[in-house]
Amino acid sequence: MKTEEQQSPLKIEVSFKKVFDQYKGRLSSDNALVQQRAVSVLEIADKFPELSTGISDLSKIGNYKNQIDLVMEDMFSSILENNEIKIATIPYNDFIFKTSERFQKIIKNAGPDFKVQLNNFTEDEYYILGCVIIMNFCYGFKADFSRPLYFKIPSENGITKHYRLLYNADFVEIIKTKKAPKFVESDFEELLDNFDKIALWKEKFPPGSYIFKGFILANMFDATADVNISDFKASLINDKAKKEMNEDNFRGIFASVFNCPDLRIGFSEYNTEDNTLDQIVENTSMSSFILCGKKSLVSEDALCQVSYYTLFKQNEFYTVSNASRYHELYPDNSLYRKLMDQEIESAIFAPIVDNGKLLGIMELVSPTKNALNSVNANKLRDMMPFLNEYVIQAKENVENELELIIQEECTSIHKSVHWKFRKEAKRYARSIALGNQATFREAVFDDVYPLFGQIDIKGSSEARNLAVKDDLELQLHHVEKIVRQIYVLEKLPIYEQLSYRIDSFLKDLQENFQVDSERSVLKFLKSEIIPLFKHLSKKNETLKTLIAEYNELVESNTGFVYKHRKDYDESVMQINKRMASVIDRNQRDAQQMYPHYFERFKTDGVEHNMYIGESITKEKSFNKIYLYNLRLWQLQVMCEMENSYYKMKETLPIPLDVASMILVFNSSLALRFRMDEKRFDVDGTYNARYEVIKKRVDKANVKGTEDRITQAGKIAIIYSQKEDEKEYLKYIQFLQTKKHLDTEIEILELEDLQGVTGLKAIRVPILYTRGGKEKSKEYYTYEDLIEQLN
Repeated sequence: MKTEEQQSPLKIEVSFKKVFDQYKGRLSSDNALVQQRAVSVLEIADKFPELSTGISDLSKIGNYKNQIDLVMEDMFSSILENNEIKIATIPYNDFIFKTSERFQKIIKNAGPDFKVQLNNFTEDEYYILGCVIIMNFCYGFKADFSRPLYFKIPSENGITKHYRLLYNADFVEIIKTKKAPKFVESDFEELLDNFDKIALWKEKFPPGSYIFKGFILANMFDATADVNISDFKASLINDKAKKEMNEDNFRGIFASVFNCPDLRIGFSEYNTEDNTLDQIVENTSMSSFILCGKKSLVSEDALCQVSYYTLFKQNEFYTVSNASRYHELYPDNSLYRKLMDQEIESAIFAPIVDNGKLLGIMELVSPTKNALNSVNANKLRDMMPFLNEYVIQAKENVENELELIIQEECTSIHKSVHWKFRKEAKRYARSIALGNQATFREAVFDDVYPLFGQIDIKGSSEARNLAVKDDLELQLHHVEKIVRQIYVLEKLPIYEQLSYRIDSFLKDLQENFQVDSERSVLKFLKSEIIPLFKHLSKKNETLKTLIAEYNELVESNTGFVYKHRKDYDESVMQINKRMASVIDRNQRDAQQMYPHYFERFKTDGVEHNMYIGESITKEKSFNKIYLYNLRLWQLQVMCEMENSYYKMKETLPIPLDVASMILVFNSSLALRFRMDEKRFDVDGTYNARYEVIKKRVDKANVKGTEDRITQAGKIAIIYSQKEDEKEYLKYIQFLQTKKHLDTEIEILELEDLQGVTGLKAIRVPILYTRGGKEKSKEYYTYEDLIEQLN
C-alpha cells in the first residue's frame, strides 16, 4: 500500500455508507437477532453521520474505534479471529484500521520495526491501477489489470512468509468530481495501447479527480509455498543462475519451504564414466556434504549401503532425521559419521534423475534434529521437476561447450567449412529418414589457394638429446655415490663391479652418446639398481637415508631422473603455447577480413595451413586481392610471432632458438576431407607435390653449401615462380618501412630435393623490439638481440 504522498486519481474518504445501506435492508428480516443487530448498527449511523458521509482525515479514524468495531463485527467474526487473516484498509495508503487477531500476531512476530507494504507495484502502476478501477466502476469499461498481490512478512524465526491478498470491494463507490474530464470509448481504446505513457493516464484521470468512498476488505492466506516455487523457477532461468548453481540462489527459498532457518544446501554431481560423485565447478560456493571436503569419491564409498540403494537404484529421497541417534546405532556407517563430523543432525538427499539415469544429488542439511525428515521431504516433489530440468540443461550446456572445445582443439572441421558438412549431414539424414541407403560423402573444395608457414625450434633433437644425457649423468653420479657407500659398509665384490659399470656408462655418455646409450643405461637402472635400492633401504638405516635422498631426485612412477628433460619439455610447451596464442588471436581478425580455412599444429614449434577460395566461402565474392592480403597478413604475423618468442626467451628453462619459414604455392588446388582419417588433405597427384615440399623443404640446404635455408633471426620464403618473388619483395619492402624486417635481402637457390627441383628462397632478417609496441622504439637484429640477452 502507498502513502498519502503518492499521487492518485482518487481522493480517499473512509465511509461505511454501503454497510449501513445493507443493514437497513435487514430491518425487515424474519430473524429477530438479525433485526436487533441491524438496529444497533443503524443507531451508530444516526449518532455518527460522518461515518456515512466519509472521513478524509485519516488521523481521526481512531476516534471511532469502538463504533467501527461494532459496525464491522459481522465481517470480523470473533469465532474466526484466530484463524482468518483479514484487514480493512484503503488503497494507496499504509493505513489499516481493522484487523483480525491472527493478523496482529503475525505483525507482532515480524518485529517492532516491520512496516506492512506491497512490493510488486511501481508508483506509476499504482496510479494506473486507480484509473482502471475508475473505468470499471464509473464507465463500465473492463480493463483487466489484476495481478497477484502479496505481503512479505518475516516470521518469528526469520523465515520470510508470503501472504496473498484477495480484495473485496463490495463497500466501495467511486464518485466523479468537477475536475474529471469527459471520458469516452475512444479515450479507453487509446489508453489500452499506451500502458507505459503515465502522462497520458494523468491527462485522462487527473490527480484527485474522483472520490474513493468506502473501504476495502482484504482476506489473506499463506502462499509461501506457491511463491517459493515460482521464485525457484525464476532463479533457474536467471542468467546468473544458469552460469553457476549457487547456494545463495537457493538456500533462502528452501529454508522458507521447510521453515528451517539454519538449512544449508549442497550438491554432488554423478560422473557416469568413473562411477563417482564429484564436487561441481571448483569455484562454486555450493559444496557437497556427502563428499565432506573431497573433490570426488566412488559413489558406493561416498554413501552407505542403504542410501546408495535408495538414491541410485530406487531414485527416491533418502532422509536422516536424527544423525546422532543413527550414528550411535551404526557407528561404522560412513555417511552418518560424515554428517556428525560436519555437525549435521538432519538431512534430505534428493536424486536428480533424467529418464532413470542419476545426474546428481541435491543435499539439504540442518544442525537441528528432526528439522528435515521423511514427512516434509515430500515438499520437494513439487520442486524437483524444475530442478531436474535445470540440471539436464546445465549438463547439456557443458557437453556443448566440451564439443566446441573438441572442435577447436582436436579436429579439422574449421568453422569456415562447417556449412558444407552441415549441408551434407542434412542430405544424409533426409535420405535415411526416407528409408534409403546413404553414406556420408567426402567434402571437396576445388580451386583453393594454399598457404603454409611454420616457426620451428632450431636444433630441437640435439637439445633433447643433451637433456637426456644430462639427466642420465646426474642419476648415475647419485647411484655411484650410494654404491660406494654400500661398499664401505659391506665389502662385496659385486658392489665394486657395479661401480666399475657405472663409470663405464658415464664415460660412454661423455664420448659417444647415442639413442642406444640411453636404452642401455635405463635398462641397467631399472633391472639392477632400483631393485637393489629397495632391498637395501630395508636393511640399513644409513643406506635408508641415502636412498631416500636419491628417491627425492627421481620420479616416483618411473624411478628415473627427469630434471633436464623436464626443463626441455617445459620450454617447448611454453614456446608452442605462446606461438599458438599469437596466431590464434590474429586469426580472429583475419577471418573478419575474408573467411578462409585455418588449422595449426604443435610439434617442435607451430605450423599452420590456410586455404582460401570461392568454394570455401560459399558466396560469389572471392577475388585474388583477398589471397594477396592473406599472404601479407601471414608474413606480418610470422614477424610478430618471432618478436613474441624472443621477448620470452630469457624466461625459459632452456633458451632455445626458433626459425621461421613460409611456403608459397603458385597454383590453386583441391582440398578433400578424408572421412577415414578425419582430416583434410590435398586432392590429386599434382597437388600432392605441395605436401611433399611441405614435409621436406625446411631441411633443405642452400645450393652449394651446408647451410640450412632456415636460420634463427631470419624468415625464409620458399617459392618456385618469378611472379611469387616479385610479389613477396613488395610485401617485404612494405614491412621494412614498418620496421618489421631489416634491409638486407638474400635471393637463394635451394638444393634439389627428392622429387622436387627448382625451388628458390627469399631470406630476410627480422627486426625485434625488447619492450611492448608502445614502450620501445628501438629495433634490433637477431645478433644484437642475442648479445643483449647474453
